[in-house]
Amino acid sequence: MPTVVLLGPQRFTPTLGEAVAAAGVGGRLASVTAGWQEREAEDLELHEHLGGRTANLMLFSRGEDVFERDADLAAAHRERQDRLRELQTLYRIRVGHAQAALRELHDRGGAAQLLDPIKEEARRMVRDIDAAHLASTRAIHAEFERALAPAGRPALARHAAAVGRILERSEALLIAGGHLAILLDRLRLFGVGGLVAGRAVFAWSAGAMAVCERVVLFHHSPPQGYGNTELFGEGLGLVRGIVAFPHARRRLQLEDRRRIELLSRRFSPADCLALEDGGWILFDARGRRPGRGVARFGDDGRVHPLAA
Repeated sequence: MPTVVLLGPQRFTPTLGEAVAAAGVGGRLASVTAGWQEREAEDLELHEHLGGRTANLMLFSRGEDVFERDADLAAAHRERQDRLRELQTLYRIRVGHAQAALRELHDRGGAAQLLDPIKEEARRMVRDIDAAHLASTRAIHAEFERALAPAGRPALARHAAAVGRILERSEALLIAGGHLAILLDRLRLFGVGGLVAGRAVFAWSAGAMAVCERVVLFHHSPPQGYGNTELFGEGLGLVRGIVAFPHARRRLQLEDRRRIELLSRRFSPADCLALEDGGWILFDARGRRPGRGVARFGDDGRVHPLAA
């Protein structure tokens, strides 16, 4: 497997350079800042942090150019995104009620012999809803690929070839955060997951979420009320058996053992990892090596720091 490094937010505590050095990467670096959208070219700070070694793939602006040149692809892409948004809304209703029932059962006193099997059934229902949603999102993406065959369309193929040439000259790929849905969309559109070809990958914030198998949206205290954790869909799958939770201290009630336990059990056997500011963890053929600022959610409801 390629070396993959997941990092927490880099804005206040930049440790990307430290992680790149720890992974033994000393050559050129390709970068993806598509999640920054119109600001994706404002990467001077990132470029200087890594000694002027980065080349930005400019996936957001390349995508906009593709859609401008290929009206049929643009229309089909908009339709797919609309379907995915509606599907997410419908899923949110179902999984929200299922999670509320599970929380109520979890807080209810009573004989364990009677209550525990019912709690397990409620937990399984949440997982079944997640699995069905994942399958539905996968089907929508597959239908889009079958109908449009985007990789073979001239406007996209030209940009994809240019992206491939930059990656060929690069020792590693950097994936920044930002708008998660747009970041994932552009990574998929240009087939970046298939172009990594053994290169090291360093991903932080939303980028760390995007490279895992499953992408989970989370906020325990959003402005609109109670926050239910949602499965968003499949990521690139460059690192397996991990669900990434960057900004965990800001967005999760880590002291609430009930909620942490429910999260851990819901996504098991994958490990739920909190990535704090400046935290990072390296995955390669030898296993995983935490650098700093990474913790695992336990079935006991506690947050267990991983030793560096």
